[in-house]
Amino acid sequence: MEFISVFDMLKIGVGPSSSHTLGPWRAAEKFLAELKEEQLLKKISRIKTDLYGSLSLTGKGHATDFAVLLGLSGQDPETIAIENIQSIVNKIKTENKISIANEHSIGFSFENDIVFNKNFLPFHANAITFTAHYENSTYQSTFYSIGGGFVVKENNTGAKKKEDKIFPFPIEKADQLLEYCSSSNKKISEIVFENEKTLRSEEEINKELIRIWETMLECMYIGCHTEGILPGGLNVKRRAFDIHQNIKGDNKYSSPEEWLQSIRKTKVTFRQIFKWVSCFALAVNEVNASLGRVVTAPTNGSAGVIPAVLMYYLVIENHKASDKHIKQFLLVAGEIGSIFKKGSTISAAMGGCQAEIGVSSAMAAGALCELFGGTPEQVLMAAEIAMEHHLGLTCDPIKGLVQIPCIERNAMGAIKAINAAELARETDAKNAIVPLDKVIATMWETAKDMNSKFKETSEGGLAVAVNLPDC
Repeated sequence: MEFISVFDMLKIGVGPSSSHTLGPWRAAEKFLAELKEEQLLKKISRIKTDLYGSLSLTGKGHATDFAVLLGLSGQDPETIAIENIQSIVNKIKTENKISIANEHSIGFSFENDIVFNKNFLPFHANAITFTAHYENSTYQSTFYSIGGGFVVKENNTGAKKKEDKIFPFPIEKADQLLEYCSSSNKKISEIVFENEKTLRSEEEINKELIRIWETMLECMYIGCHTEGILPGGLNVKRRAFDIHQNIKGDNKYSSPEEWLQSIRKTKVTFRQIFKWVSCFALAVNEVNASLGRVVTAPTNGSAGVIPAVLMYYLVIENHKASDKHIKQFLLVAGEIGSIFKKGSTISAAMGGCQAEIGVSSAMAAGALCELFGGTPEQVLMAAEIAMEHHLGLTCDPIKGLVQIPCIERNAMGAIKAINAAELARETDAKNAIVPLDKVIATMWETAKDMNSKFKETSEGGLAVAVNLPDC
């Protein structure tokens, strides 16, 4: 059984898209690793990149071409200085040279060496082929970006293959997870933690979970304190800044953590809750849309839901919440996301936005429900409720940018997650009609039935209904 870690589902990277930016970036890294393994890197004279399907149709709006350049040049999406991205790309464009893996300089034409092919390859909608030329021969490799920053080759799941590891609670479906909780009398977060301990020490798990949260918090902080127009040509004005200015009050702070504490001191009404949650979600996805650093949760396009809901718990629901609650939330969210990935998809190019916002909303709902004191059955019920009301959601970004309707959609997904957690907590799970495994299977069938123009191609829906002059 494949094992998908929480740290596979929640990855730190650069926006605006996990499948169209982070995925191609990681694919370029993998290609360079293959060249090194074949001892070809220093022999290469040219590298051509072919983008297929959805990567081609919305690649320019998702900065796929930038990601390819950054990946081939040896930059790391987790550590690259965000402010250097544009200058690195511009240098390659103007000099017509690229230093592959930051080791070997070759000629490179931005216009000719990255090719956008609108046709689809059979295995997956997001395909990328690298062809390296050396001496009188070529070396070619094709990768598929399957959502959430996961990159595979054909007939390869891309999950962590740990044949030498025995996990105490191997999980593929939600029903199995419930059985483990019942037989061991553990919470879902405790089950997940035991599995993670097979690969990492407790100290490593705790440290990485907090690093993920700190990245989320910093992202919300940056988004709430940055104004202006988002790049890409749609002239979308950032809204998180203005909303935040109107509701933040007069409390002083000088860091993300002090900011969190200051929010706890603000007046909270029903309307204010809506504003705060929406503000957090918008902030993350405005940072994402501007090639900022975010946490895929489970994707970049849906990166705002989980931090917004967790922040809601920390600043509104439980002022005494600690790192323990943050880690608990992320463990549950990650496991729910992995079950969706195993049983369906987290790629909008395969399943529409139900695979992104729908899954992120389900992850957040289940995680919040456990923090509310929900039973494992109620936790999975919360995830089911959230997804049930995202079924069939299309992905139709205007101009191929992760802006309209994507940014607002994160706010809606976060609000739905909170509502789903509350509904599940107030319901006897024995009365549930639809189990989580059934809604996951239904989501996949819906994805397969969905017209391809609603799967991140910008060939249907709002992407064609709204003319650019209207923006």
